[in-house]
Amino acid sequence: MIVVNADSVKADDRPDVLIKTLFSETHIEGGRATFGVVTIPPQARIPLHGTGSHAEDEYSLVVKGSIITGVGGKEYRLSAGDAALIPAGEAHWAYNDGDEACEIVWVLVKR
Repeated sequence: MIVVNADSVKADDRPDVLIKTLFSETHIEGGRATFGVVTIPPQARIPLHGTGSHAEDEYSLVVKGSIITGVGGKEYRLSAGDAALIPAGEAHWAYNDGDEACEIVWVLVKR
């Protein structure tokens, strides 16, 4: 078993949001997933401009707050307790229009 405390993990170097990768596929031989948490402050957007995508399927669970996310030309509101799946290659973005930080647990899984 490998145990990691999220508070002890260094965040990615980004000025707008706090992204922490807790486990990557390098933690286990033959691993196919990367697992982490992102904190999106009020009025912050990820990515800062345009859309982003991944080569992996993205599974996410909102654990605090809410966001608006755009995927496939549609907008969705996700709030604490909502889970989402964004297929590999699907362009997407997220914006925290609220007044509290939004925390999301995410997993990227290679097909």
